[in-house]
Amino acid sequence: MKIKSNEISSLIKEEIKHFSHALESNDVGTVISVGDGIALVYGLDKAMLGELLLFPHDIYGMVMNLDPDHVGVALFGNDRLIKEGDIVKRTNKVTEVPVGNALLGRVVNALGVPLDNGLTIKTKKYRPIERIAPSVMTRKKVDTPLETGIKAIDAMTPIGRGQRELIIGDRQTGKTAIVIDTIINQRDKNVKCIYVAIGQKNSSVAGIYQKLKEYHAMSYTVIINAAASELAPLQYIAPYSAMAMAEEWLENGEDVLVVFDDLSKHAVAYRTLSLLLKRSPGREAYPGDIFYVHSRLLERACKLDKKYGGGSITALPIVETQAGDISSYIPTNIISITDGQIFLVTDYFNAGLRPAIDTGLSVSRVGSDAQFKMMKQVAKSLKIELANYRELLSFSQFGSDLDKETKRILTHGAILTETLKQAQYSPYPCSRQVIEIYAVKNGYFDEVKPSSLLELLDDLYSYISTSHKAVVAALDKQKELTAEIEKKLKTGIEQFVRTIK
Repeated sequence: MKIKSNEISSLIKEEIKHFSHALESNDVGTVISVGDGIALVYGLDKAMLGELLLFPHDIYGMVMNLDPDHVGVALFGNDRLIKEGDIVKRTNKVTEVPVGNALLGRVVNALGVPLDNGLTIKTKKYRPIERIAPSVMTRKKVDTPLETGIKAIDAMTPIGRGQRELIIGDRQTGKTAIVIDTIINQRDKNVKCIYVAIGQKNSSVAGIYQKLKEYHAMSYTVIINAAASELAPLQYIAPYSAMAMAEEWLENGEDVLVVFDDLSKHAVAYRTLSLLLKRSPGREAYPGDIFYVHSRLLERACKLDKKYGGGSITALPIVETQAGDISSYIPTNIISITDGQIFLVTDYFNAGLRPAIDTGLSVSRVGSDAQFKMMKQVAKSLKIELANYRELLSFSQFGSDLDKETKRILTHGAILTETLKQAQYSPYPCSRQVIEIYAVKNGYFDEVKPSSLLELLDDLYSYISTSHKAVVAALDKQKELTAEIEKKLKTGIEQFVRTIK
């Protein structure tokens, strides 16, 4: 690699003078150097950016650099099988992946090849992994909720179909747990899901597959596994492959949820590729086009107007921070691309507040447009009440004498905080969330010990759904807390509170 590529090119040109007629088609090239998953190929003057090239041993590569005297190719196979002087052929096709319903329930790699020892995926449709995002004129305002089943999110940072909501936090704070619960909650909601694992351990991905299977979620889910053991080029193209698969359903008028777990590892994979391709490093050694890499990916998530099919792609990118620093390079890049973020805090997680969501730093720029009317009605002041509680809590640590109003706010805030705790793999229907938040916000449980609250809320929902079935049915159907429904709900809650007293 110490010899410059143009010097190698001149040597090759000299050597093949007598065979120049064989290379005049520009469809066949020669490997001039190979290593670390990157090959430099001479003689492919007409190669396209992103084109698939065929190497010996049926190994494919994607053109990533177009230099004057050679092309830089990222390999999708074992580079040890390729040596200098090997013949490379153009395929005249850009990198593409299989799409369609045949992928549902499968675990595939970034090229759509099965990894689950199942049957070959039978589909005649393929799509290029790169595509220009739908134009503004074909899009529609995000106005339909994508229910996560998690109270803290659906109430305060709602996600709409077609939105891009970032999930950000340190490692081991429950980021993946949130997206897995969201996928489980899409059962019977006509939303297809794609989970993209980038740089994860194979054992972790296997565990996620088993959980999704256990909760009957694999029937509408595809897992794309670009594990840590995979080559950097496969990790790099994995999210683009997912978007290509999602766009097939989008254009058929269907709703899709795509999870990228996680884009900080994707950025590292792209940095690795760029440095090996001799591209200049920029800030924090990331190449200058890293923003474009993620923006052109996430911009493809949208909600289409009914004239153009009416489908949607919702993107949930995950980014890992270091010591809670959301002001570093990659997090700030992706925060500026997305429509809001859910910020998870290590201290909350360790204190048992799970999901460990910081309600102050978490925001949804779509807001109440992505909520059912009944949720808007009960949750509109929830964030303010929690903010007041956290502020008073920090001040109350310095003083012993507290006035009556301060004590009330602290007691009520502790109950509200406890309400937002939720076990993993147990997403709640929206009607249940509304009933629980309504009861707690109106002070029915302020005299209860916080430690026993979640058990009582379980009992409350069981009581309402058996003794007052009409209330739950009306909420599920109308998605609105009318005066009549509220009156019946209030009666049911009061009856329950009397029984526990």
